Amino acid sequence: MLLFEEQMKGSAGASPALQATAGAAPHAVDRHHACGDEYRRVSVEDKRVIIGQTDVNHLVPFKYKWAWEKFLAACAIHWMPLEIQMSRDIALWKDPGGLTEDERRIVKRNLGFFVTADSLAANNILLGTYRHITAPECRQYLLRQAFEEAIHTHAYQYIVESLQLDEGEVFNAYHEIPSIRAKDEFLIPFIDTLTDPAFRTGSVENDQKLLRSLIVFACLMEGLFFYVGFVQILALGRQNKMTGAAEQYQYILRDESMHCNFGIDMINQIKLENPQLWTPDFRDEIHALFRTAVELEYRYAEDTMPRGVLGLNASMFKEYLRFICNRRCQQIGLDPLYESATNPFPWMAEMIDLKKEKNFFETRVTEYQTGGALSWD
Repeated sequence: MLLFEEQMKGSAGASPALQATAGAAPHAVDRHHACGDEYRRVSVEDKRVIIGQTDVNHLVPFKYKWAWEKFLAACAIHWMPLEIQMSRDIALWKDPGGLTEDERRIVKRNLGFFVTADSLAANNILLGTYRHITAPECRQYLLRQAFEEAIHTHAYQYIVESLQLDEGEVFNAYHEIPSIRAKDEFLIPFIDTLTDPAFRTGSVENDQKLLRSLIVFACLMEGLFFYVGFVQILALGRQNKMTGAAEQYQYILRDESMHCNFGIDMINQIKLENPQLWTPDFRDEIHALFRTAVELEYRYAEDTMPRGVLGLNASMFKEYLRFICNRRCQQIGLDPLYESATNPFPWMAEMIDLKKEKNFFETRVTEYQTGGALSWD
């Protein structure tokens, strides 16, 4: 009864649980919920990805069905790291001749970056992005995404523990390894913007800050910064090395591809609803961020593999990163930056699509879905 009475008061007395976000524009309450003391139910027209309805508990009626479908798809392919055997990886790692020093460097550098990167992503979602998104369907997926980031952090910790690596060395790599630190320092300002308690959406300037941060995390962090590591570890797996770690990375790649695609859908929806944000100057700024990200990830490739290994070399990654960058640009409506860039790793498409068949009695199939999502026809 008290909750209903608070709701009826409009913007002055609305319960915090019913208000949209810390970033909602002050006029959102009056426009969508109350005119004087008159209460009105939420309709589809009230929903917007940002600066939308005040009552974000109204999941239905659906407006953004694509977000809800992605939430259901993510739940259907749930996995946990401890389901994956690491015994062959442990034996190979303990064998002095099992891996070359260059291969061991790749494994340790990758874990050094990834083990904290997904924690950064989770913090950005829960402490920043989530507060400023007013579409309940999108919020539902963001909660699932944050949980998946926790699963990924668990996976890296599980690999570190299984191989008995120096935990202090691995977990401090983002402080101590310049190529890893540079990527994290690039990301931190965009996290700080959204996690600042004083930050509010509702102005063109701040709405562009939000959109900029969403682009950085969907297109550059999850859509670019992870890809050198994915290629390297999956290349090891293709040579029947570190197969347990590679299987976990394959599940993580599947999840991150969904995160990236969801983020791009949300970015494009915000652009559609707020065309005033997509100015020529803003697009130029985003292009500049993409160029910087490509350079940072290429430096990381050079650091992780100073010599050719696994049939890979750093120059191949320069071409690959340019190819990925062009794809991300086009996905959000920007012109590609690198003319004629091609994909030197076509086998990665197979990994992303998870079409590779496995013996069910040896390991879990990568296309595994939870029982409730299966068709028994």
